[in-house]
Amino acid sequence: MSPDRPFSVLFICRRNASRSLMAEGLLRKWGAGRFDTFSAGPEPRDEADPITLDLLRKVGIDTQTLRPKRWDLFTGPDAPDLDFVFHVCEQSTALPQPAFTGNPMRVTWRFPDPLALEGSETERRALLNLVFGMVERRVKLLCALPDHRLARLTASDVSDIALAG
Repeated sequence: MSPDRPFSVLFICRRNASRSLMAEGLLRKWGAGRFDTFSAGPEPRDEADPITLDLLRKVGIDTQTLRPKRWDLFTGPDAPDLDFVFHVCEQSTALPQPAFTGNPMRVTWRFPDPLALEGSETERRALLNLVFGMVERRVKLLCALPDHRLARLTASDVSDIALAG
């Protein structure tokens, strides 16, 4: 069983300035053609974190379209039907959730917030590199799932899953 369209994935983080943008860029790179990939947040920053964008460019990820967006862009009649919504921070899961289109499966991936660290640029880059590695591992695991398994997940009655690790 293969989908008749790419799987549609939304990564959510409160400010949509670092972790969710990493996940969006990585899934575009590793899941090219299989996924339509987006990110958003309930309280997006005006601009993406420049250190995050610098890291993504250094590892060969196109950052031209990566920008913080409000999650309400993914509700209503003009929004894409979503198959998966991945929360990459706990703060966004604690807020009242909008009615995303497509009845997506919701998954929680918890990563440390590299923007919360108050330290030197060297310390921030070190934490950002650590978080990047964590996000990349999860995205690669998602990409390793065959289409028939992904389709089965989106068709199941399970609406919320928290994945540890």
